Amino acid sequence: MSQLTRRLAAAGTALILLLGTAVVATADDLDDQRAAAERRQSQAQQDREGLESQLEGTDAELAQAILDLQTIEARLPVAQAELDQAEAELERTQREAAQLAVRLQDAQVEEASISEEIQESAGKVSTAKSSIAEMARQAYRGQGEVSGLGIVTGAQSTDDFIEQYAMSSTAARTQARTLTDLQEAESIARNREARLTAIRETIADLKVQADQNVVAADAARKAAADRKAEIEGLIVEQQAKQATIESRKEAALAQIAANEKAQADLTTELKGIIAAQTERDRKAAEEAAKQPPPATGGGGGGGGGGASTGKFLAYPTAVPHVTSKYGMRHHPFLPGVYRLHAGTDLRAYCGTPIYAAAGGTVLFARNYGGLGNQVMINHGTVGGANLMTSYNHLSRFAVSPGQSVAQGTLIGYSGTTGTSQVCHLHFEVYVNGSTVDPQTML
Repeated sequence: MSQLTRRLAAAGTALILLLGTAVVATADDLDDQRAAAERRQSQAQQDREGLESQLEGTDAELAQAILDLQTIEARLPVAQAELDQAEAELERTQREAAQLAVRLQDAQVEEASISEEIQESAGKVSTAKSSIAEMARQAYRGQGEVSGLGIVTGAQSTDDFIEQYAMSSTAARTQARTLTDLQEAESIARNREARLTAIRETIADLKVQADQNVVAADAARKAAADRKAEIEGLIVEQQAKQATIESRKEAALAQIAANEKAQADLTTELKGIIAAQTERDRKAAEEAAKQPPPATGGGGGGGGGGASTGKFLAYPTAVPHVTSKYGMRHHPFLPGVYRLHAGTDLRAYCGTPIYAAAGGTVLFARNYGGLGNQVMINHGTVGGANLMTSYNHLSRFAVSPGQSVAQGTLIGYSGTTGTSQVCHLHFEVYVNGSTVDPQTML
């Protein structure tokens, strides 16, 4: 290999190392970007449960569009990060393919050069061997080196002696030089053969790397194409969901108004029931007062009542996990809409058993507007006030109206009926017919 070729190879190696460092740095940046996008996506998934609760009571089509939009917008940055990584990988494989092509070409040129040198060495070895063979034949015919004694005894004169001695010395030096040339030629030949073997192994390895690089490039190209197609599809879906949200705002406002009216009607209905019950209790007390007192006392009790509200209620799910609390809140996609979330949402995957929070009488087991399948239990008077609990969005009932239940009785199974977006339990507590924060009594 020429000195210029060596310099170019050294420069190419330095450039490859420099580019490799830049690629690593870029890859690290892309990894960080993707990790950050995945963290945001994971957070969005965690926030989804809260968003589902916020959308309770909203027009179903609007609510679903909002949830879908959140999923799309959480996925988009991750898909973009994956696309960036795939394109970076494709660029890396293309750069590596170019580098491998140069290295392979250089190796093949060197292989050809070494092969020529080996042929040259083979010629020198052959020539040296021929010379040695000729000297051996001459020696056999008596034309080889003359011994020192032969020169002394055979010389006719001093001049003759000197001439024969000089010829003998020259022949000896020639033989020695020929043997040395042969040894050197054979050594060079062996070295070149070793170099040729090494360069051929390098060529084979480069070809394997090139084949692997082709596979990696194809995978990166496909990944980039897939992510690009996904992003384009997500953008189309995003636009469609945004259009749906815009078009369903009026329907959502109407649904919210209907739910608020249903809630007001329910309050009126419960107050009427409480008033009727209070009147019945008053009359019963008057009648009892007219009767003579019993001979012995007996503890009477009514309707699962207690001395005070306190922690009178138990959680209606075996493993309570609050996903949304009672209170006023803004609608996430309807500016200016401020409404009451009249209960506590508990995580309850579809079909989760729901239990009575306290003993009492089943008032309703019905489907009621946005609350879906509802069980309402009247617990009677607690702490001087009427207490009722409502279990909503059930998939099916396990009790009937008029049935007496104890605390912990199975009353139904969780679902997503009514204006609900996901299976859960919307648990409400009514004191004297109006909702209160359930967690104040749990």
